[in-house]
Amino acid sequence: MNKFERFLKHRQSLLLQYKMGDMTKHEFPQENFDYINKLDIKPFSRIDNIKKALYNYHYYNVNAKYWQWVAKDPKNTPSERNACFRQSLNYYYQKDRATLALLRLIDFNAEAYYVNVKSRNLKNKLIEIVIKDPDILLEIDPYNHISKFTDNNYLILHTKSTSVANVLKENRLTDDYINQKY
Repeated sequence: MNKFERFLKHRQSLLLQYKMGDMTKHEFPQENFDYINKLDIKPFSRIDNIKKALYNYHYYNVNAKYWQWVAKDPKNTPSERNACFRQSLNYYYQKDRATLALLRLIDFNAEAYYVNVKSRNLKNKLIEIVIKDPDILLEIDPYNHISKFTDNNYLILHTKSTSVANVLKENRLTDDYINQKY
């Protein structure tokens, strides 16, 4: 198993621990950040396949969340918090670039929805991108035999990028079809 596959397995394990209540919301980004640094895989500068795009998405997302979490730590000085917050914004920007690269690689074969959130800051901003295509999922996880895929198999990514939202709107073939007059 290569580093990428170990990363995905470990990430799934962390998600399960979090969902089961064995890990707090504060421990989750720390654990992700520590593991991604332990693997010592830097983001790919050239994204020419789905796995690289997905790894970059996760790499930047983990770092963005971690630095945002550190930015909120009251133990830090205001200038340290500002520096951490700027770092998190840079990682979120890089995550959005990785998201667009992934969407281009899969020819925008995804569904997108606004997430219902309690936060006023995220209302009508947080977008859930759902990838259900078995061929794409198989490329990400070759150990999952095609016959194992069901309607419950999918990959979810999140963004609040307006540029990603605009690209998704432009590539919604269903909207064009539904709104076309006979």
